[in-house]
Amino acid sequence: MKKTIILSLLAVVLYACGNKENAESVDQLIKTKNVTALQAKKTALQGEIAKIEEALATLDVKKEEALVSVLTVKDTVFNHYLDIQGSVDTKENILVQPEFSGTLTSLTVIAGQKVSKGQILGRVDDGGISQQLASAENQYNLAKTTYERQKNLWDKKIGSEIQYLQAQTQMISAQKSVAQIKAQLSKTVIRAPFTGTIDEVFVEKGQVVAPSAQGLMRIVNLNNMFVSTTIPETYIGKLKVGTLVDVYLTSLNKTYKGKVRQIGNFINPSNRSFGIEVSVPNPDNLLRPNQVAKLKITDYVSKDAIVVPTNVIQEDGEGNKFIYTVEGSNGKTGTAKKVIVTVGKSSNNVTEILSGLAANDIIVTEGVNNISEGMKLNF
Repeated sequence: MKKTIILSLLAVVLYACGNKENAESVDQLIKTKNVTALQAKKTALQGEIAKIEEALATLDVKKEEALVSVLTVKDTVFNHYLDIQGSVDTKENILVQPEFSGTLTSLTVIAGQKVSKGQILGRVDDGGISQQLASAENQYNLAKTTYERQKNLWDKKIGSEIQYLQAQTQMISAQKSVAQIKAQLSKTVIRAPFTGTIDEVFVEKGQVVAPSAQGLMRIVNLNNMFVSTTIPETYIGKLKVGTLVDVYLTSLNKTYKGKVRQIGNFINPSNRSFGIEVSVPNPDNLLRPNQVAKLKITDYVSKDAIVVPTNVIQEDGEGNKFIYTVEGSNGKTGTAKKVIVTVGKSSNNVTEILSGLAANDIIVTEGVNNISEGMKLNF
């Protein structure tokens, strides 16, 4: 490029010197073969060329330049997340089973109905237990009356002690018999084990029922939802009860804020993992058991971190990670500088820089593949 400039300037000099008079003079010198004059002319031209070269040496010849985008790095809070998949669940999701086999004499609920804990859902024919209870209560009332009379006599020192004790024993035995039959009779009444919603009813009134895999109905409570998943054992010291978790439901395209509520104490030897439960609020009742959830669990936080876009970090032939920064910036231009950095964790397409950069450093974010150290940058 320098030679081109020299030749161009030489042409200008020759043009300036090459008017008609000088041109004819050179031609005449050549025709007359005046060697002395020709040498003098050559010396004069060489002197002009020397001046041009000296001027070029002192001029700032334009270097290679590149158009880039830059970013000023700042201290910021950096969060690293563990991304893992889990399943929505609730501990209050059961199949209601009858405790007593027999004919379903009544069914008081339908699918979709909300029920309270202890509410009667249906009744099973007791098979004569109610009559047994009536007979046992009569026997108890008689035994109680006999005991009270014997007690009055014994208090007056009338009768024997053995008669008093026998009456007391018979009353207590009759009382226990009544309680036992009542407990058996209560099993014919089907009650809601907790407050929730009847999700589905599998039987009809008049049907003979018994404990089975299907059950009578399903009852679900959606107010106490959680997500269960397993975590690699390498994270066992990084998670705590109360750790914040972003729970994204693919089916709802919605993210919920949850917290780790339970951490397992057992490492599964087959996959070297442990279980956790993440509580999830369900204000809109949109969560359902067995929904697929994607969890983002915060396992690392740095409050004053220097972070850069991950794609600006490059690696040289020696395996060093480096970033191009801008030196001598005046707001629009600067010079490229290669800076070796130590990288930390990456998350959401950004990487923490542990060393090599400081707050307010300017880094090249676009065009990094087209620059080299010392190159002039425009931005």
